[in-house]
Amino acid sequence: MKLISWNVNGLRAMLKKGFFEWWKSANPDILCLQEIKAQTDQLPENILNPEGYHAFFNPAEKKGYSGVATFSKSAPVKTTKGFGDPKFDAEGRVLQTDFDTFTLFNIYFPNGQRDPERLSFKLDFYNSMLGHFENLRKQGRKLVICGDVNTAHKAIDLARPKENEKNSGFLEIERRWIDKLIDHGYVDTFRHFCKDADRYSYWDNFRHSRERNVGWRIDYFFVTEDLLDNLKDAWISDDVMGSDHCPVGIELAF
Repeated sequence: MKLISWNVNGLRAMLKKGFFEWWKSANPDILCLQEIKAQTDQLPENILNPEGYHAFFNPAEKKGYSGVATFSKSAPVKTTKGFGDPKFDAEGRVLQTDFDTFTLFNIYFPNGQRDPERLSFKLDFYNSMLGHFENLRKQGRKLVICGDVNTAHKAIDLARPKENEKNSGFLEIERRWIDKLIDHGYVDTFRHFCKDADRYSYWDNFRHSRERNVGWRIDYFFVTEDLLDNLKDAWISDDVMGSDHCPVGIELAF
């Protein structure tokens, strides 16, 4: 089973950039998109009901902002928008799809760069999500968590760690949450297979950052440790263009 996650930074714009051709070629069993920036009534029929897939959307209440979408070849047992906290759910950041063998979270985590208040919002979101994950694990659920986490974990995960130590996205307090997530038994799937430097999933649109590979690895797949035997591969598709992020993916076998 192939799962792919991609922050498309505007789904309507992406549809004009060969998105369907890429989708057909990649052929994921499940595709998770973040930052779709669209309401469903702004999207064409071929993305609302794509051939061969069940489609689910959770747009933000604010138009042109945030939003996530999940497409699955197999119908999930249950789909949930958000996780029950109105403060966060209004921004359309979470889609939960429950399958027989695992629960999938497609998440667009907040960016904390705007101001201290927004950073506090981001950290509250982090902690609330972890609590939600842990409640589901206590019920016996195996979890797959994907999306744009908006934080690089280690110095190896961005090109300019020293210069960004005081910037949101690489603050120690943000990185500690990823430490905490891993300490709770969640596996960073890409690092499970690949320890290489210079592997990024996001590049600033300015200063030719992508051409120079001055990037950040802020898009992840995490799985709970009880899915490690099912995890067969993880990758970053940094050759795929169209957004300031690139797709990331994993392969699971059941």
